Amino acid sequence: MIELWLLVLMVLSNGFSSTGAGMHNSSIPDSVNIGALFSFNTTVGRMVKLAIEAAIEDVNSDPSILGNTKLNISLQEDSKYQGFLSISEVLQVMARHTVAIIGPQTSTTAHVITHIANELQVPLLSFSANDPTLSSLQFPFFIRTGPNDLYLMTAIADFVNYNGWKDVIAVYVDDDNGRNGISALSDKLSERRCKISYKAPMSPGATREEITDLLVQVALAESRIIVVHTNTNWGPKVFSVAKYLGMMGTGYVWIATGFLSAIIDIGSPLSSDVMDEIQGVITLRMYTPDSELKRRFVSRWKNLAADNKGDSPLGLSPLGLYAYDTVYVLARALDTFFKQGNSITFSSDPKLSILHGDNLHLDALKIFNEGILLCKSIYDININGVSGQFKYTSGGDLVNPAYEIINVIGTGSRRIGYWSNHSGLSVVPPEALYSKPANHFNSSQKLLPVIWPGDTTQKPRGWVFPNNGRVLRIGVPKRVSYQEFATQIQGTDSFKGFCIDVFLSAVNLLPYAVPYKFIPYGDGQNNPSDTELVRLITTGEFDGAIGDITITTKRTKMADFTQPFMETGLVVVAAVRQSDSNAWAFLAPFTPTMWSVTASFFIFMGAVIWILEHRVNDDFRGPPKKQLVTVLWFSFSTMFFAHRENTVSTLGRFVLLIWLFVVLIINSSYTASLTSILTVQQLSSPIKGIESLMNSKEPIGYVQGSFVKSYLVQEIGIDASRLVPLKTPEESSEALKKGPQNGGVAAYIDERAYIELFLSTRCDFTIVGPEFTRNGWGFAFPRDSPLAVDLSTAILQLSENGDLQRIHDKWLLSRACLSQGAKLEVERLNLRSFWGLYLICGLSCLLALSIHLIQIMRQYSKHHSEELEATNQSSGSGSYRLRTFVSFMDEKEETVKNRSKRRQMERISNRSNEGGSSINSNNGYASSTRSGFPNET
Repeated sequence: MIELWLLVLMVLSNGFSSTGAGMHNSSIPDSVNIGALFSFNTTVGRMVKLAIEAAIEDVNSDPSILGNTKLNISLQEDSKYQGFLSISEVLQVMARHTVAIIGPQTSTTAHVITHIANELQVPLLSFSANDPTLSSLQFPFFIRTGPNDLYLMTAIADFVNYNGWKDVIAVYVDDDNGRNGISALSDKLSERRCKISYKAPMSPGATREEITDLLVQVALAESRIIVVHTNTNWGPKVFSVAKYLGMMGTGYVWIATGFLSAIIDIGSPLSSDVMDEIQGVITLRMYTPDSELKRRFVSRWKNLAADNKGDSPLGLSPLGLYAYDTVYVLARALDTFFKQGNSITFSSDPKLSILHGDNLHLDALKIFNEGILLCKSIYDININGVSGQFKYTSGGDLVNPAYEIINVIGTGSRRIGYWSNHSGLSVVPPEALYSKPANHFNSSQKLLPVIWPGDTTQKPRGWVFPNNGRVLRIGVPKRVSYQEFATQIQGTDSFKGFCIDVFLSAVNLLPYAVPYKFIPYGDGQNNPSDTELVRLITTGEFDGAIGDITITTKRTKMADFTQPFMETGLVVVAAVRQSDSNAWAFLAPFTPTMWSVTASFFIFMGAVIWILEHRVNDDFRGPPKKQLVTVLWFSFSTMFFAHRENTVSTLGRFVLLIWLFVVLIINSSYTASLTSILTVQQLSSPIKGIESLMNSKEPIGYVQGSFVKSYLVQEIGIDASRLVPLKTPEESSEALKKGPQNGGVAAYIDERAYIELFLSTRCDFTIVGPEFTRNGWGFAFPRDSPLAVDLSTAILQLSENGDLQRIHDKWLLSRACLSQGAKLEVERLNLRSFWGLYLICGLSCLLALSIHLIQIMRQYSKHHSEELEATNQSSGSGSYRLRTFVSFMDEKEETVKNRSKRRQMERISNRSNEGGSSINSNNGYASSTRSGFPNET
């Protein structure tokens, strides 16, 4: 097969000169032949030609590279990407004993000639054929010297995801590069839960009329995020037509691949008409870090471009830098190749011998015997060039692929950030982040503000309703029961109800019009299955579904739901009957622990008041038996605020005030709880909740068409034979009244929203036990529908401004028996509800007792010192002091004060008597002295 294919290809080689046998010279040659295959008549081709020629000149003038060996390059025209003619051109280059070819310019040509390169083992070094499917595994002699478009598409997918868009439209040239690039983009978008909703391929030779027809179809689509993946020839035509059709205005987002940045770089300055057609467009440019080598080459480029013979100025794009580096990489690899002792040899291809004939002249085509070794030398390269570091990964791609994200504004462009495979989107150069750990979290992705088409900084929503006159088909379940939620107005196509009003109010808050039509779903005889309604969204029969649709796991796998507008859950309803109160019902309000702590505190408070009042209040004095009775009577009489004893001390009054407040709270709580218990005990049911149903064998009712049956069977494990479908509230009520013994049901399970309506007019039933699921109602739309996101925001607004509650009150306001008994069990009050009060009361008592004890000790210290002074005794032993202290505490404070005053007066009196005797004695002595003085003299 390969011989037949080569025969077709080699026919074009007719006329090649035959050079005979291959070279077998083991010495380093004076020159090495290489080729370049580009469309040198295009702007990109002219720029690449200048860069390659400059690199060849630099290599040949640098003796440190290849020594005395020179590079001879053959520049071959690529016939403007015509793949079939490119075969002839590449064969002409390979017939000159070429060891490597730089090019081709396009992926389309590369897909054709890589087969020839594989056969003749001649490396192809291409920096512009970036098709992701050009794999080094399939084509071992195809070597990329530029970034793989796989990374370009990853950058675009990250940009789309960064802005929160979900759908994009792809406009591309229908060739190998276009199809494969868009396929890679689709894969990367899928990884981010985004997608290409519409593909618009155009033929490689599309006319303006064909492009116009194509973009008209794009304008009718829903998405406004358009990715254009084409080349420098057709890209400007796409934007020119888009401008003509009014598609470059507000609301659109245009993302162009590298072709647009190349046009801006090479052709700058562009004409005002061209710039006007691409205002607000986002494009990506291969990132090349700043370096001294790059600055010198950019400065030198001005002189190189000045020698250009073209009619227009020739700028420099990253492709020119990669073209220059490609020559240097090849030269360095050849230098390594020769230093390893290798030589260049060619030999005839035995597969071509069967095609040999007088007319084909295929003997000029030789196999490069050392082609594999040269490829290995290229992949081992690690140098810094004008485009940055040149090093290959194990997969054959250059390390650290990165792009600049460009926003076209005014007369030029502005860089709004970078993308790198290492850290995603950022506003700092990628090389500054290589030393840090890789980080692709959404919170770390940053870009500068963008000027979008229409000269606005407000980020476009990214989608609109299709401009094709299509109206959304919204399915509404046609319920038999609970029509307050959604029902069709008889004789019309209109609907009314709680869910309908919520949907209409939310739609009115959207910043755009939503064309829709309500379609009833169901036969009107039975409640339809909401799960089946949601499934019909996936088949395209409905564009959405509204109503009392519960959000379940199974349904979220089929469609996207809005924010819940009604919180609900499954509850159990049972029939209730009158019952007599329990004889010990008065103990039910408090738990045993609560009773114990409360009783203890009553006794404790009596003791505290006795301690504080005993020394100052006659009501708390007397024989021990009387005092014990007083303490108990006083403490428990405070429960009814009926205590007769007055408190006279400040500390006693302080403690009593706090205790009476605690008693007030306890009494009020007890009364309220007992009232609830006695009321609820009048309504009792043998069913206590879902647990008692699980442990019984009695039949259970549920609403026909709801998810309740599948939940009870699959999640709870209830036997399906016990479940009885009920169509209407009346049927449910009748089944509950009959009971399981008479062909009815023991309990009825449904969502709380329905049950509240059910109980509002039926006083014979009540909810037993708590909710055993937590769910919500939402509106369903196709997966990744932007309308679901916008309606969720609108529902939150309705909730915040109170409109959602007002709609609820309008349709579902509580009535009649709704509050008669939501539960058959009332929780008993426990210590956790009152520990704060008891803590405050206890601390107050401790504080009062501490102050009281300090006061007594001060009084005792003063009293004790007076006693010792009066009796002239020592302080005594410790036990003696303890007995006297206890006796002092039991003594009435007034008595102690009177005794202290009496002793003080006695001391004053004694001092007065002692003073009089001393005066009389001194007077007698003085008289005798004076009478004897003269005799002595």
